[in-house]
Amino acid sequence: MAAKVESAIDRREGKRFGLNAPFTVILGNREIPGFTRDLSNRGVYFYMDVADSSLIGGDFEFVVELPPEITLSTVCLIRGQGRVLRTDNTSSQMTGVAAEILHYSMQRQAEA
Repeated sequence: MAAKVESAIDRREGKRFGLNAPFTVILGNREIPGFTRDLSNRGVYFYMDVADSSLIGGDFEFVVELPPEITLSTVCLIRGQGRVLRTDNTSSQMTGVAAEILHYSMQRQAEA
């Protein structure tokens, strides 16, 4: 009997949106910058500098900044906690990180 091969798309429960937005990993008092490739309510794929990728391996806090072009109003910050599922060496300078979002909250910033 042949085993069924499930692709990543088949396993996803929510729609992911292609989104290039600032992404910050927070480890203790250290903030590590990066940017998203795609985002859903249950997961995120983001890129970070390869030199910082050894710092992240399990659970982490994060902030995503959604610009007004996406929210159609003001800047919106998504703060939450994630868990690394896998890392991909995408180039000599960047590491891709697939993470599960454990929980999050959204906060709109006041208009200037």
